[in-house]
Amino acid sequence: MVGSFATLLGKLIRTGNLEVETADGVRRKFGDGSGPKLGARLLDRAAERELVTDPSLALGELYTDGRVVVTEGSLYDILELGARNLATLENLPWVKAIEKARVIFRAVHQRNDRERARQNIARHYDHDVRIYDLFLDDDRQYSCAYFEEPDQSLEEAQRAKKRHIAAKLLVEEGERVLDIGCGFGGMALYLAGVAGVGKATGVTLSREQLAVARARAERSGFADRLDFRLQDYRDVEETFDRIVSVGMFEHVGVARYDEYFQNVRRLLNDDGVMLLHAIGRNGVPGATNPWIRKYIFPGGYIPALSEVLPAIERAGLYVTDIEILRLHYADTLRVWRERFMAHWEEAKAIAGERFCRMWEFYLAGSETSFRVDGFMVFQIQIARRQDAVPLTRAYIAEREEALRRREAEPPALRQAAE
Repeated sequence: MVGSFATLLGKLIRTGNLEVETADGVRRKFGDGSGPKLGARLLDRAAERELVTDPSLALGELYTDGRVVVTEGSLYDILELGARNLATLENLPWVKAIEKARVIFRAVHQRNDRERARQNIARHYDHDVRIYDLFLDDDRQYSCAYFEEPDQSLEEAQRAKKRHIAAKLLVEEGERVLDIGCGFGGMALYLAGVAGVGKATGVTLSREQLAVARARAERSGFADRLDFRLQDYRDVEETFDRIVSVGMFEHVGVARYDEYFQNVRRLLNDDGVMLLHAIGRNGVPGATNPWIRKYIFPGGYIPALSEVLPAIERAGLYVTDIEILRLHYADTLRVWRERFMAHWEEAKAIAGERFCRMWEFYLAGSETSFRVDGFMVFQIQIARRQDAVPLTRAYIAEREEALRRREAEPPALRQAAE
């Protein structure tokens, strides 16, 4: 075992019970022996040097390439152990220097002009759609669910998320709604089919998601109230009574926050309301994890609220409500990871073993970010006028209950009522 590698692990793993075997067969234990025994094995000597040089990037690459394997416990267990011990690692001089450089140069990696944004979205979202069917809920909601009760199923929690958002949007029948980053179309379908909006327009840069959304619209029975487009939100010309964006803001990039909210103001009617649902970090601004940026979400960034709110203010918009969903995404990712692992062989047949290892690392690492590192989801309600929404939050529960009753109605009865 290379001395610098053993020193690194010794500094990092102060608590827990981890045994690491290197390519030359040397085994060494790290931690204080508490908790379940976990184990990993490195298959080549170069892996040790790569981990010492840039652990934030190297671990994901080594696992994806099969050069690091888990021998005891699960990958999630090892990543969680590492996350809980990470504060010490961040104090190592060369690690601090690398992370500081990533913050300085983050604008280079977040150049999300129209063409770059389209390319970045395609790299993540234009996988074979059968992959997503293996772990998402039946509505293909690829964003944080809202667990009203601890024992809720993923399907129930994702429906609760849509209900919660619709309630905060204060949608009324007949209104026009824009969904920025509509994904597979579930939010727009809910707004048109349950909330009864007059027109739900969804824009996406993913061709695969667009095809699914349009097919779902055709089967819905209310296709005349749905309009799904392959379009950048910056190129939308109409104005809307309501705007919703779920899980898209993470792809904007800090340098374009002003542009984003200026477009929101342009697209929103004078008495309109927007609900922005996005991942955030509980802490100071930072940089995207290099492995996530390289392999999962190129151009992506998780902002601190201190980076978002000034841009809203500069656009001349009012923040009328903020809610922080803390562990909801951790629980969502846990279910996604468990479902994906249960369908490993199917995923392997579709995309190959390397993709499966990469996706497992992505789901497990993301869960630790929310469960250990303090990532969260924020929902910001935004308006052009400060009197556009009620002065108290009682309306949210009232509207959720009304929507819940409408969900229970047969579709034909809902359409007749409209």
